Amino acid sequence: MNQEQDKITKEFYDRLKVELNNSNSWPAEYLFKFIVPTVNDNVEKVENAFNCMGAVIKTTKSKTAKFTSISVDVTMKSAEEIIEKYQEVSTIKGIVSL
Repeated sequence: MNQEQDKITKEFYDRLKVELNNSNSWPAEYLFKFIVPTVNDNVEKVENAFNCMGAVIKTTKSKTAKFTSISVDVTMKSAEEIIEKYQEVSTIKGIVSL
């Protein structure tokens, strides 16, 4: 990534952290939503990122089965932990975080 993109990404996560801390008391239930291409092991990679956290994970394939939506309902300890999860799964090719 270039420096401008890094700056934009950092600003986004800084704003997200403030908003999460203003709207939650920790620990809190948090709902992650992702869309991934239904190829390789993308769904499994997302599921593995939340392994051993007591997460409730629901997946739904699109009509054409080209994409899978993934909802992850899990108790998170802090805004920082949420941001770390978003950053962890952002390495999955084609993932969209909602």
